Amino acid sequence: MKPGEERPVEGGVCAVVSELELLKLRAAERIDEAAERLGALSRAIWSEPELAYEEHRAHRALTCFFEREPPAASWAVQAHYQLATAFRAEWEPPGAGAASRPLHLGFLCEYDALPGIGHACGHNLIAEVGAAAALGVKGALEGLRGPPPPVKVVVLGTPAEEDGGGKIDLIEAGAFKNLDVVFMAHPSQENAAYLPDAAEHDVTVKYYGKASHAAAYPWEGVNALDAAVLAYNNLSVLRQQLKPTWRAHGIIKNGGVKPNIIPSYSELIYYFRAPSMKELRVLTKKAEECFRAAALATGCTVEIKGGTHDYYNVLPNKSLWKAYVENGKKLGIEFISEDAMLKGPSGSTDFGNVSFVVPGIHPYFYIGSNALNHTEQYTEAAGSQEAQFYTLRTAKALAMTALDVIFKPELLERIKEDFKLKLQEEEFFNTVE
Repeated sequence: MKPGEERPVEGGVCAVVSELELLKLRAAERIDEAAERLGALSRAIWSEPELAYEEHRAHRALTCFFEREPPAASWAVQAHYQLATAFRAEWEPPGAGAASRPLHLGFLCEYDALPGIGHACGHNLIAEVGAAAALGVKGALEGLRGPPPPVKVVVLGTPAEEDGGGKIDLIEAGAFKNLDVVFMAHPSQENAAYLPDAAEHDVTVKYYGKASHAAAYPWEGVNALDAAVLAYNNLSVLRQQLKPTWRAHGIIKNGGVKPNIIPSYSELIYYFRAPSMKELRVLTKKAEECFRAAALATGCTVEIKGGTHDYYNVLPNKSLWKAYVENGKKLGIEFISEDAMLKGPSGSTDFGNVSFVVPGIHPYFYIGSNALNHTEQYTEAAGSQEAQFYTLRTAKALAMTALDVIFKPELLERIKEDFKLKLQEEEFFNTVE
């Protein structure tokens, strides 16, 4: 019997259940069987938060998790994959046909924390969801009767989402080159199959002036703090002309060393966000003009340096998110409406860059708390036992959706078509010089 076929249950009663649904049940059961180990993994990451590119303990916990996953050596683990704190774990069913290239399904784990407040964005739960969903798919395929399909399950450990963009580093290193569909999920206050995460560009602005005694001969100085304050105010005035979907937020990181010394150096850090890369370019240009105007007004010189990577907006894949919603509802997940989803608040993520190179899904999930991300209250919620139920339920929905992708060729074709259409709609790549 093939996964698309149906069979009678309960001794010939009229109700029928498809083999695919049975595989989904097995995936959920496999996740439940591993719940204790998965929870321990999440708590280990949560209890020792580490910043971007420094997630050594979290990285070790995850690689050990897959290296020790029974049966022994069932996962092929590359512990330091392209980056010191990235990893890649692969599994494919023994006996899968070698006649065609396997379908490569990727499950992404994040595990970096925020400075000062730890896992206030719940990346310990993202790591758990990615690991759990992969285990679920593996468990389902291991229980398949007959020859397994040609498929490879890939788990990627992706560091530095909060600062730097580890996924972008991995894209540039070719880590996503052979993946067909990728899956991950992010903690939030609600269940949403998609949120319009914005494109983001960060910039460091440095002003150089001239020090002088602020009381005895201030006219000899060139005040770099004045330039920083003017730049901050220029951006504040600019907000009146910004689109409602644009964001500009920043800090003055350095404003001098002592009140009686004219500051010879100041520094600002700003983040700019827009719904698309094309709009982000426009916003960034306006902001840079504000920074240069402040230098001109004060006589300072200015240095404007962009971050290592821009975060792209997340491309939606409607066919994939509809399959996820269908599976999630079977598990009791209540999703916000599509209208609320498309108009909802959002941040930025390096998964946006991933969504430009491979079809994928990045849903959000409720963890049992109304606390807001990036707060101390959310840190506490992300480490709570209550969050475990919601996290594993989300992992089950991802695993079930991945099984749909494996056994429904027509769904995979629609996912690929959605991906191509969204890329065509993006005008950014048509304007790159």
